Amino acid sequence: MTGKKTSLAYKIIKFFVWLFYPKCTVEGAENLPEEPCIIVGNHAQMNGPIACELYFPGKRYIWCAGEMMHLKEVPAYAYQDFWSKKPKRSRWFYKLLSYIIAPFSACIFNNANTVPVYHDTRIMATFKSSLKHLEEGASLVIFPEHDEPGNHILCRFQDKFVDTARMYYKRSGKALVFVPLYVAPELKKLVIGKPVQYRPEEPIAEERARICGEIHAAITELAAAQPRHRVVPYKNVPGKFYPYNV
Repeated sequence: MTGKKTSLAYKIIKFFVWLFYPKCTVEGAENLPEEPCIIVGNHAQMNGPIACELYFPGKRYIWCAGEMMHLKEVPAYAYQDFWSKKPKRSRWFYKLLSYIIAPFSACIFNNANTVPVYHDTRIMATFKSSLKHLEEGASLVIFPEHDEPGNHILCRFQDKFVDTARMYYKRSGKALVFVPLYVAPELKKLVIGKPVQYRPEEPIAEERARICGEIHAAITELAAAQPRHRVVPYKNVPGKFYPYNV
């Protein structure tokens, strides 16, 4: 897909992930447009990126934390984001684990179809890479949740990803659509909803709020429409605390 040389180590890791990770079906693929788009899904911890890398149809690149691509930045980021709320008595183990996974993380995220996402001065590199892939006909998959309560399905979204559509419109004259995606690991499926159209004539602040609100509501509705099951939340909490979809 990219023309870049993929490392043998990554191919081996991906094979074993594919071998042991539950096989997922895709529902609602007819809602995907023929043109490039931005797919917005629930993170479901690591399930969203893994399931989409393995099973999401078509050409696509997944936004990922840029820190997970840099060997020296992985430990601090991984511990803070994944394990900092673990019981104090076990935190030493997770601090050690954050260093153990660093080389694997750098290998995986630098070889998979990813776009590194930064929240500092490097953010323009994120948009530049995203626009390049869109112009080449690939879609973007984004998991914009962050650690702020939303509802029983989703945390609230960071909204700056919507700016990608504004930049793409300025360069191409084409208005992207945003497609909701519900990742349901317990049901072993990815559920795709109906797209939301970007409105280039509207102020970007209003579009951020509108698109995030509509996509958030759409993913919640997709989840609620499924058979009763436990939702994998954004936060890394024990499985017994996973909420039900209804």
